[in-house]
Order: sequence, then structure tokens, then C-alpha cells
Amino acid sequence: MKQTELIISSPGRGYHLITSQVESTAKPMIISIKSGLLHCFLQHTSASLTINENADPTVRTDFKNFEEELVPRTFPYQHNYEGDDDMPAHIKSSVFGCDLMIPITDGRLALGTWQGIYLCEHRDQAHSRHIVLTVISS
Repeated sequence: MKQTELIISSPGRGYHLITSQVESTAKPMIISIKSGLLHCFLQHTSASLTINENADPTVRTDFKNFEEELVPRTFPYQHNYEGDDDMPAHIKSSVFGCDLMIPITDGRLALGTWQGIYLCEHRDQAHSRHIVLTVISS
């Protein structure tokens, strides 16, 4: 097993395509692997990870708009220590999840043609987000 950390500077709320950063960080660990898995674990409770359409940027806008409807800020949350986006961000993180498992085939991530890895930032402000990348192979 091999492991490293990827730090992403998030510009704030939105769905940010991070496929190239994950691939370049993982490359030294996966280049010689015939088959295995890359586990991506986000160490935060107000952001999430997902895999989805990587070509059309309107998908990212639609995700952002949908999540605001799904988990509105106007709900009377008790947990609001860091602002009105605090508790909604925690709920969105739980809905989308904080980890991904991606197959490795012949030294590359086996993503589909139209698949990309997103850092889903649910807070308004910019943040530094830490992702632990772990390679599992036989």
C-alpha cells in the first residue's frame, strides 16, 4: 500500500474539476500497477467528492443550483457558528460523501470517457482542502 496527500486550494462554493491534480499526484504511486484501487479520502466535513460529467461546465452549475434547492440556507438550523452556509455545508457533505474508490488499470485511473473527479466545495469562502490518496494493489 502507498499513500500521499493532495492539497487543493478551493476558490469557494462550487464544483471544481480536480481530475488532473489527482492523476498527477497519484501517478508516481500507480505507474507500475497492473490492477488496483485508488482510494481518495477528503478530510473535511463541509466539502465532498464525486465523479461525474467532465466535459460540459453547465453540469457544475446545475449541481450547484440543485444543492441549494435540496439543502436551503433558510432552514432554521441551530448549528451556525461559522455563518449561514455552515450547517447546509455539513449536510451536503454527508449527502455526497467524502471518499471515492477508483480502479487502476495498467498504471492509469480507469475513469470513463466523460468522467471527472470533482471537489464539491459547499462553503462560500476559499479553503485549503486535504485529500489522502491511498493506493491498494496486490
